[in-house]
Amino acid sequence: MFTAHPDRYADMPYRRTGRSGLKLPALSLGLWHNFGPDRPVDTQRAILRRAFDLGVTHFDLANNYGPPPGAAESALGDALRADFGPYRDELVVSTKAGYLMWPGPYGEWGSRKYLLSSLDQSLKRMGLDHVDIFYSHRPDPDTPLEETMGALHSAVQQGKALYVGISNYSAEQTREAARILGELGTPLLIHQPRYSMLDRRPEEEGLLDALDELQVGSIAYSPLEQGLLTARYLDGIPGDSRAAGDSPFLDSAAVTGELVSRLRALDEIAKSRGQSLAQMALAWVLRGGRVTSALVGASSPQQLEDSVAATRSLDFDTEELARIDAAIAS
Repeated sequence: MFTAHPDRYADMPYRRTGRSGLKLPALSLGLWHNFGPDRPVDTQRAILRRAFDLGVTHFDLANNYGPPPGAAESALGDALRADFGPYRDELVVSTKAGYLMWPGPYGEWGSRKYLLSSLDQSLKRMGLDHVDIFYSHRPDPDTPLEETMGALHSAVQQGKALYVGISNYSAEQTREAARILGELGTPLLIHQPRYSMLDRRPEEEGLLDALDELQVGSIAYSPLEQGLLTARYLDGIPGDSRAAGDSPFLDSAAVTGELVSRLRALDEIAKSRGQSLAQMALAWVLRGGRVTSALVGASSPQQLEDSVAATRSLDFDTEELARIDAAIAS
C-alpha cells in the first residue's frame, strides 16, 4: 500500500480558484496521452504517486482521454483503489465532456443527454461517486447555452460534481455561461484555456480580462505547446518526437527554422534565470497570479519533478519579460 510523503505540502504553492474556497496547486497533472494501455501500469502509478508526494493534488481528465477514449479514467480508477483510497479527500479530480466519445447523435457536444450520461460513465470508470470539477469541454454551436449550463448545474444538484467549469469558450461565451450559472445558483468555478508563451490568445482576445472581472479561476493547458517549449526541439525535430510521428496535435511543418531560432533564444533567457526552457515556460504562464494553475503531462516521475521545480522561481522582472517578447517576435 502506498504511503504518501509526510511533507507533501511543504513546497507546492496553492492558489485560490477565483472567488471560491477551493485552492489548486500551481501545477496540476493532466492524464492525457500517458495513461492508456500502451503505457506500463507501473510507470503510470509511479507518476501519480510522485505527483502527490510533490503536492500535486489535482488530477485532470476528460472522458475521451487515453487512448483509447476512457482509458485514462479507468487507469486513474485503478490507481485510486490501489493507492489513494485513504487520500481521496486530499485530491481534486476533474473530468470533462464535449468531444466525441461514442457514435451517434448523443455522443458529443453539449446536450443535457450527452453531458450527464458521460458523467455517469466517467464516475463508473473511476469508481467515484462524484468528481470535484465537471467541465463542458467545448461550446456547442447548436445547443442553447442554457441547456449546457443547466446540465452542469444538475450535476452539482445530483451530488455528482462539487464544482463546474468550462473549456475552450471565448470571452463572450464565458461571460454568458457565468451569468446563466449564477442565476441557477451554481457559480462558474474555472475556465481551462490553451495558453503559453507561443499561444497568447487568452490575453489577446480578452479572456483573462473576463475571468478577472468575473472572479473565475483559470487553468492553462498546453503551457509547453505539445513539447515545443522544451529542450527537445532546439536542434530541430527528433526522430522519436511527437512532431516526427503522426500526432494530430503537432505537425512537423510547424517546426520551422524560424521557430527553432526563437526557441534557442528563449532557452538562453531560461539559462540566465537558472531554469530549463520548460521550467521558464511554466513559470511564465503562472507569472503574476492571473492563472490559477498550469496543466502538465508527464511520461516519467523525473519529468514531473523537473516541471514542479519551475514553481521555485515564478517571478520575472521587466527586462526578462521584454526579452521573451522580443525573442518570440524575432
